[in-house]
Amino acid sequence: MISTVSLVALGGAIGAACRYLAGVGMMRMTGPMDFPLAIMTVNIAGSFLMGVFVVAAANKGLTHLSPFVMTGLLGGFTTFSAFSLEAVTLMERGQIAAAGAYVALSVALSLGGLMLGLWIARGVFA
Repeated sequence: MISTVSLVALGGAIGAACRYLAGVGMMRMTGPMDFPLAIMTVNIAGSFLMGVFVVAAANKGLTHLSPFVMTGLLGGFTTFSAFSLEAVTLMERGQIAAAGAYVALSVALSLGGLMLGLWIARGVFA
């Protein structure tokens, strides 16, 4: 149990650091934006990677890595708590259309990223 919790914590630390670096990188590429593009991009990428890992783990007998990868690494990397905060912040600023677009695009494209990851990984590992 302790070793599993340690793996989740290690993965979470790595994932959170990667999320931070992705945000810094996006800020450097685009400059400051009112629209939370960096968080949306991380959620889509994390969902894609989750889809790839689920198939790879099932096909390669790597499900024992799920606490580290899925709960820790990808849980620390994806940011749906930050997503919620950004959506509410946009609403509170009166940017209702931007908030609606942000929520709809984040959910739809994250689901699409997951499905694409599943599809690609199933082709690779089939």
